[in-house]
Amino acid sequence: MHVLYIHQYFKTPEEGGAIRSYYLAKGLVDAGHKVTVLTSHNELVYKKMLVDGIFVHYLPVPYTQSFSARKRIQAFLWFAWYACRKASLFKNVDRVYATSTPLTVGLIAGYYRRRYRIPFLFEVRDLWPEAPIQMGLFRNRWLQQYLRLWEKRIYQQAQALVALSPDIERHIRRIVPHKPIHLIPNMADCQFFRKSERNIYHEVQFGVENKFVVTYFGAIGRVNQLAYLLDAAEACQRKGLLEVQFLIVGQGSELPYIKKSVEERNISNVTFVDHQNKYGLLSVLNITDAVYISFANHPILQSGSPNKFFDALAAGKMCITNTSGWIAQLIENNHCGIYASPQHPDKLVSQLAPFVTDRTLLEVCQNNARDLAEREFSREKQVETLRNILEPASQPVKATAYTSLV
Repeated sequence: MHVLYIHQYFKTPEEGGAIRSYYLAKGLVDAGHKVTVLTSHNELVYKKMLVDGIFVHYLPVPYTQSFSARKRIQAFLWFAWYACRKASLFKNVDRVYATSTPLTVGLIAGYYRRRYRIPFLFEVRDLWPEAPIQMGLFRNRWLQQYLRLWEKRIYQQAQALVALSPDIERHIRRIVPHKPIHLIPNMADCQFFRKSERNIYHEVQFGVENKFVVTYFGAIGRVNQLAYLLDAAEACQRKGLLEVQFLIVGQGSELPYIKKSVEERNISNVTFVDHQNKYGLLSVLNITDAVYISFANHPILQSGSPNKFFDALAAGKMCITNTSGWIAQLIENNHCGIYASPQHPDKLVSQLAPFVTDRTLLEVCQNNARDLAEREFSREKQVETLRNILEPASQPVKATAYTSLV
């Protein structure tokens, strides 16, 4: 089977960031399928590459986390237009697998369906347009109604839908109750990330000798609301829990504001680390005791399936989340971390203190995290689920050698 995988922000482990699509595509290739990825990059030319058996087509559509909302929307629409222009290159594929965000990726998949009668599966990573509506980006009621109708239309056109969380699955089912909907959460890479003893070299490298390290890594934008993390750090400093050091690892539009806030508030237990690829993140997690998962206080953001959570589980790290959604329930039910209310940062001090003083308690929590990763969210399990959706039961897949970049 030849699958066209459409993801505007496809990343490899070397690049870092969200690499779910890389692993799903690689899993399909390893199973004998041909996979072509249609994505974008910040260069000025159209480019084709063979990446670990995946044929990747890069469209020149610049995008960064620092873009304004208007520039982001322009990038979404430009990618959709450019991808449709290139559609004739891929008209002989068997299936399209399109992943959002942005929702405009659904326009491309719908174009293939209408023009070439190629069925598509639509993967919903985040609830769009509900997230920007709740965050106040779209205030016009007529525009909100139009965007919701557009969302419904894409769901209706899809052959099947893939949700990344139970909350997303429920949302989709309310809109298109009779469509096949499959749940494939983000994956824990239990082969790459493992529990490991602290390396003294990395402790010195990041300046955290004899510290209990709480790390946030990933995008630093409005939706992440890292002001909550600063409140927690300031509370630890004020309450005398000086053994705790907070690391902020990543990049994004809010990073200058966060750095300025740390300086103005004289918060001494926060350290900034540049964006890391997956291999650099391995070093950071080696000296990390707990990973902080942060989102702004909007109900819709509780539905997400954040990569950082699953990487933390695979690495056997205690998990702290400031949002009370399905992730918080998983953490508490499996005793692998805590929910920390962003409205009560002082409470986090008392919640953390037992783990700081009792390493045995921390070890149990971390072992539970690793067990959950292996049991429920392994990379192999998620790839197998996708294969079962894509592969016709009556047609076993045979390994095939491919040489073309189309």
